[in-house]
Amino acid sequence: MQSTELDPTLEQTLDAAGRAGLKLVIGNKNYSSWSMRPWVAMTAFGIPFEEVRISLGRPDTSSRIAEHSTAGRVPVLICGETKVWDSLAICEYLAEQFPDKGLWPHDADARAIARSVCAEMHSGFGDLRSSMWMNIRASFPGKGRTPGTQSDIARICEIWEDCLARSGPHQFLFGDFSIADAFYAPVVMRFRTYGVWLPPALQAYMDRVVAHPAVAQWMREAVAEADRLEKYDSYPD
Repeated sequence: MQSTELDPTLEQTLDAAGRAGLKLVIGNKNYSSWSMRPWVAMTAFGIPFEEVRISLGRPDTSSRIAEHSTAGRVPVLICGETKVWDSLAICEYLAEQFPDKGLWPHDADARAIARSVCAEMHSGFGDLRSSMWMNIRASFPGKGRTPGTQSDIARICEIWEDCLARSGPHQFLFGDFSIADAFYAPVVMRFRTYGVWLPPALQAYMDRVVAHPAVAQWMREAVAEADRLEKYDSYPD
């Protein structure tokens, strides 16, 4: 498991990279799955950053996001004059800037598979996203079980089983915690909220993700948020 203790040489690393610091613009921690991915990755690997949280669903949400990115969405990573406004691009950028951190698996073949499963998560699973939105505080057991969602769940289980078979039954998807685990952490949140039954090995993997310090911190802060988005806080019959 990766430590969340900050690397004492990080300041030198930042200087070498030609940057004075990092700023990550995110949405609500309870609802924003896209924001969760880079935040968890940066926290897990001890990459310090300034957090800017913008409440979603408010009249000024769009204008506040526009102050940081013309893409109109979060997350956004700000590195001096450079702005990166996509969660996967953010993680790739960080992996390049901090190669010694090991955000991706060291082995080239494992790294290729890790990138593939992250890209699939990034671009796919539309039914899961629309029918089982992320709400860490909520409990909607049995909801959202459309045929498309069931197919997405089955595919995610297939990915997890394949990765864990390669890395070992008591590890993360590629051995040590990596970007891949950060990318599937919001899925773990969804499966918990909607009471998705999983085989014991996959449930144990979920438990390891939940127990990871970076994920656990995100969850605590999500539960503590005062903001509420009514359309995501109840599930229609």
